[in-house]
Amino acid sequence: MNAERDLSPLTPNIVRALNDKMYEKRKVAALEIEKLVREFVAQNNTAQIKHVIQILSQEFALSQHPHSRKGGLIGLAACSIALGKDSGQYLRELIEPVLTCFNDADSRLRYYACEALYNIVKVARGSVLPHFNVLFDGLSKLAADPDPNVKSGSELLDRLLKDIVTESSKFDLVSFVPLLRERIYSNNQYARQFIISWILVLENVPDINLLEYLPEILDGLFQILGDNSKEIRKMCEVSLGEFLKEIKKMPDSVKFAEMANILVIHCQSSDDLIQLTAMSWMREFLQLAGRVMLPYSSGILTAVLPCLSYDDRKKSIKEVANVCNLSLMKLVTPEDDESDDTSQLPNQEEPPPYQETADHDDSSLDNISVFAPRSSPAAAVTLNLDGIVQVLDRYLHEPSTGMMTRICVLKWLYHLYIKTPRKMFRHTDLLFPILLKTLSDESDEVILKDLEVLAEIASSPAGQSDTANEEIAGSQTKLQVPSPARGVLPGSCSEGTRGPESSPSTPTMNSYFHRFMVNLLKRFSSERKLLETRGAFIIRQLCLLLNAENIFHSMADILLREEDLKFASTMVQNLNSILLTSSELFQLRSQLKDLQTPESCNLFCCLYRSWCHSPVATVSLCFLTQNYRHAYHLIQKFGDLEVTVDFLIEVDKLVQLIECPIFTYLRLQLLDVENHPYLIRALYGLLMLLPQSSAFQLLSHRLQCVPNPQLMRSGLAESAPLSSPKSDSERIDYTELLQHFEKVQNKHLEVRHQRAGDILERRLGQ
Repeated sequence: MNAERDLSPLTPNIVRALNDKMYEKRKVAALEIEKLVREFVAQNNTAQIKHVIQILSQEFALSQHPHSRKGGLIGLAACSIALGKDSGQYLRELIEPVLTCFNDADSRLRYYACEALYNIVKVARGSVLPHFNVLFDGLSKLAADPDPNVKSGSELLDRLLKDIVTESSKFDLVSFVPLLRERIYSNNQYARQFIISWILVLENVPDINLLEYLPEILDGLFQILGDNSKEIRKMCEVSLGEFLKEIKKMPDSVKFAEMANILVIHCQSSDDLIQLTAMSWMREFLQLAGRVMLPYSSGILTAVLPCLSYDDRKKSIKEVANVCNLSLMKLVTPEDDESDDTSQLPNQEEPPPYQETADHDDSSLDNISVFAPRSSPAAAVTLNLDGIVQVLDRYLHEPSTGMMTRICVLKWLYHLYIKTPRKMFRHTDLLFPILLKTLSDESDEVILKDLEVLAEIASSPAGQSDTANEEIAGSQTKLQVPSPARGVLPGSCSEGTRGPESSPSTPTMNSYFHRFMVNLLKRFSSERKLLETRGAFIIRQLCLLLNAENIFHSMADILLREEDLKFASTMVQNLNSILLTSSELFQLRSQLKDLQTPESCNLFCCLYRSWCHSPVATVSLCFLTQNYRHAYHLIQKFGDLEVTVDFLIEVDKLVQLIECPIFTYLRLQLLDVENHPYLIRALYGLLMLLPQSSAFQLLSHRLQCVPNPQLMRSGLAESAPLSSPKSDSERIDYTELLQHFEKVQNKHLEVRHQRAGDILERRLGQ
């Protein structure tokens, strides 16, 4: 700059001093400028004041010469000091050139700019607040300055500005929030520390309600929480903790809905601190906001469910996630089954009111307080069931899903079928295949929960709706009613006028029950290992969850039409073993034991026809129902059968069963030779079938205990009374049943011969 140039009212000496490289000379010039401006203030000469500021700004602070810029900065600071309380009128002209120097490449010059701005702000105090955004923007850049002196100077200015904001009641938060939202995503550690420090200050100012704008900055706060610096993470934790305290104090004024998705995202973070903090916030949101959170249920479940399978290394996250899950589950109520367009569906009938079953594990929900804030009426919230089902279905399909997560998914499905049955049955066709597949899970606990869901589907009155019936009737799995058979009582399993989609033997079940039974047997047929390892477990649990008589009745109907005779025989043997040995079927055994009612006789006939796939199982059924004469006649037919090793093994198992507590009544009846001659003769028939084995010795020793065998021969006449005569059992056509047995066994013989012929042809072909 030309020092001789006319820059009045600045004297040539002042100009030369401002351009000098020595700080002391520039300081002397600044004192002269201060004196000069004071005179203009006394004269109220605003034009000259503006002119001086303009010269210092344009000719010095924005000069190309570094010493001139330094002189301009100290000169502008001197002007501000001279103006005193009147500096507020000129703040824009004073601040802008100083902030421009914040970007200077010379660190010393940036330091002087920081010093000059400190003096300007110190004098102006509250008057600088209208310019707060530009000051904050400049300071945020200096906070990350590599020079320690510059950084130190910026910290002094920062503290001063914070004091001013804290003291003032005129801070414009509305215009500041967009800048804060932009700067909060900085990746620089010092900039992040600067941002968090300001948020902590604003949180503690009584007149500033930063909570109202929390949705704008919450995502950025969680980003900062993942910083590598422990100090910054700690500061961010404190800030988030303060916000959460305010939320708990004033839940009615919190914009929960606007922050829900932000929490969902960070609940899935790979950073443990971020995930735990976000999950803790989610827990509080669910308990404070209540049903306001329901529209975000699918996202919440996406984030929460995987955490339930965490190991002890993430125990804290797992525990909080579990509370979140239970809180969300409790928000779903029966009212959610009504708040949609179900009334628009044709012929849609409302199911009877629902009551939760005792088996539903919701006891832990009662300890969680959930309410909806007054500002968000629960009635205005709609449950997004489609989204929830989609999430649950996805986690069931994913092989990587942990065991506890799968259990929780099934608990959710059960809960939804209890609370919102009508809506859930629209998704049943989607869920049914994966629920059946889940029966092959490695965990017994998963299978138990899966069976609970399937049992609820099969027994829910909502499954009997017209819509469900139409869907099932038109589906690929069309269920056929067995044709009427001879030799059964009126009202038996083959009678009735039910539709093709329902099982004729299950009047108390809905449209899905028979479909479930059909698909369950198909799964057993295709996965023999499942039948061997879990078949008995699955059927026994179903007998607890549903009506055991309906299950056996329905399976007997289906197996009667089974084309795979080997599978039918295996399945009958399994069902027979369950029937005879499971404590869960005590009532059903008692019903069959006496055959005192038409219903029990009907059940016997239904079971008998399918049990014919296994000759030994048929005999054991006759023993159970005390049809000893018929058992004797059946055993006589065994001479016409192909006696295989498997057949003898089944006879061996039956002998072992006779010695079990279930057949105590049978063994006691051996004392009454007169009234039970066919029982003894049937047992001798089994004895003659057995080779000299341990089972042979066992049964032989038992028969040796029969008293007075002479009486046995006297009771073999055809005129001998039937054992335990019963009016209803006399109406059973045992001749027809025997013919049916022969027919089924002939089919098995044909299949075995066909297989042997096929094997021979293949060997000859080789």
